[in-house]
Amino acid sequence: MMSRQAFLCSLGSLYLSLLFIFLLMDVYARPANNSLLKEKAADSKDENEILPPDHLNGVKMEMDGHLNKEFHQEVFLGKEMEEFEEDSEPRKNRKKLMVIFSKVDINNDKKIGAKEMQRWIMEKTDEHFQEAVEENKMHFRAVDPDGDGHVSWDEYKIKFLASKGFNEKEIAEKIKNNEELKIDEETQEVLDNLKDRWYQADNPPPDLLLNEEEFLSFLHPEHSRGMLKFMVKEIIRDLDQDGDKKLTLSEFISLPVGTVENQQAQDIDDDWVKDRRKEFEEVIDANHDGIVTMEELEEYMDPMNEYNALNEAKQMIAVADENQNHHLELEEILKYSEYFTGSKLMDYARNVHEEF
Repeated sequence: MMSRQAFLCSLGSLYLSLLFIFLLMDVYARPANNSLLKEKAADSKDENEILPPDHLNGVKMEMDGHLNKEFHQEVFLGKEMEEFEEDSEPRKNRKKLMVIFSKVDINNDKKIGAKEMQRWIMEKTDEHFQEAVEENKMHFRAVDPDGDGHVSWDEYKIKFLASKGFNEKEIAEKIKNNEELKIDEETQEVLDNLKDRWYQADNPPPDLLLNEEEFLSFLHPEHSRGMLKFMVKEIIRDLDQDGDKKLTLSEFISLPVGTVENQQAQDIDDDWVKDRRKEFEEVIDANHDGIVTMEELEEYMDPMNEYNALNEAKQMIAVADENQNHHLELEEILKYSEYFTGSKLMDYARNVHEEF
């Protein structure tokens, strides 16, 4: 039989274990700054193929209204972004970065100006566009079972619900017979939003049938001016609190940023608000009147806007331009590699001249 002292000791150990677990839960809690769809992106391959992505490469704002934290890396690295992993060997990343520098420096004067960076940004953005087009071909085939070159709303709906765990044959039979579908409220809300988006992607004359090009607009609205407008309307609808179809600074920074009450989470929230304030005041609000209109947000969201690309080029240069000559030298890009590639290079200057 356990002694009183042993029992108390065991009870104390249990208490400490539970306390440790709760502390871990508190430390790893995070503000809700990432969309649910983005967090679940890897859960289902089928769902990834047919559900419009929340994250669009080369676009400054996510479709849920959050800022794209990887934008600078996406428009600087293009397809090579995946190669710059955090656990990659710094020496190899340094060499790859040097190669990129030489490609951006088209006049070979050993420095990068705003026009050179603008040209590069546009080139990398177009690269993301072409990648989306190629992926769309595969995704379109996945939702076009009869291969007739068109996808009906019902065909898409069946595939979508199947990706959510519903029985595909049963759903198809019920839709064919116009029977009521028993769908939970959350899934039905997603379906309603997708149907609105489907209508927008359906070019005149509307027939609720999407061809491959229209399906591309459905998945990637950045490829269509009309869908870009629709995406802007959705973002403003989500953020606009007084219904005037415009955004004030307070509306733009007042998204729910978490309810975790610890200092670490508060620091994340503060940084998030700071980033949004800076983007609103310095970039999105083009005429600096304290109000962002649909037109301003549309120009900001358009990834192929050359004026935006030039402004972005100037901002990227300003981040690392230590000698204030309005150009970037190789040493500056290597020193600020984390900003450009997401990967921090150690001893960046040691082998610059011998390697380049």
